[in-house]
Amino acid sequence: MTVTVEARAVNHRHLDVALRLPRSFASFEMDTRRLIQSRLERGRIDVAVQIGPTPGQSTQRIRVDHALAAQFVAEARELGRSVGIGGDVTLAWVLERPGVVRMEDADAPADTVAWPALAEVLGRALDDLVACRAAEGEALRAELRTLHATLRSQVDVIAARTPVALARYQERLRERIASLLGEVALDQGRITTEVALWADKTDVREELTRLRAHLEQLALLLDRGGAVGRPLDFLIQELNREVNTIASKADDLELSQAALAAKGIIEKMREQVQNLE
Repeated sequence: MTVTVEARAVNHRHLDVALRLPRSFASFEMDTRRLIQSRLERGRIDVAVQIGPTPGQSTQRIRVDHALAAQFVAEARELGRSVGIGGDVTLAWVLERPGVVRMEDADAPADTVAWPALAEVLGRALDDLVACRAAEGEALRAELRTLHATLRSQVDVIAARTPVALARYQERLRERIASLLGEVALDQGRITTEVALWADKTDVREELTRLRAHLEQLALLLDRGGAVGRPLDFLIQELNREVNTIASKADDLELSQAALAAKGIIEKMREQVQNLE
């Protein structure tokens, strides 16, 4: 008997195994699931198992009911004698009688043979699947490193722009008050107080500190490799939260643009991380 295993994987937040087994292998379902779970941690995994004949063999067997055939022959001869019809029955006639010859599926192999065969073929299929995912993972890691560097540059832009935005706000405030008051002397203390209040309301230093910490952790995970999809998914959420806070505090066009650019980069990272185990 030939055992064939096909395994496919697509994106999923957790490990979700869809398994299709022949009826003769139904008793191996839990063992099969455990074997898959030992090799994979994340994704929608579709595994289909089929059994078929080895070359030169059939999956069916011929069964002949000898007792029924003998009964057909005896009854036919008795009928001929009773009605006075001569001649004897032929083998072809007997074989055509219903139930004399029937086709049955070949016996399934014993569990001591079937499970080792299934486990060996399933293991090879999972090896191939893991190798394909590893190759794709390397490409995604390179892409995520590029996005990481781009996001870091946007964070640097935000950090550099913050004091400039504060100075521009102070200058705009002076200009507005001067245009309203004309020749009246400006209250420098009041201006300083207003600037301080605005600076406190728009202060993003804590968010920038956390952003940089998350970026460092992200870089470490990318270097570590392995099954990092879930921790990266969590980090992406944290990055997005900090950037959203910065965007809500921003009262400067260039700061807002940098925050929006950072959000776009994080969204690209989130889409790629969904493809990682």
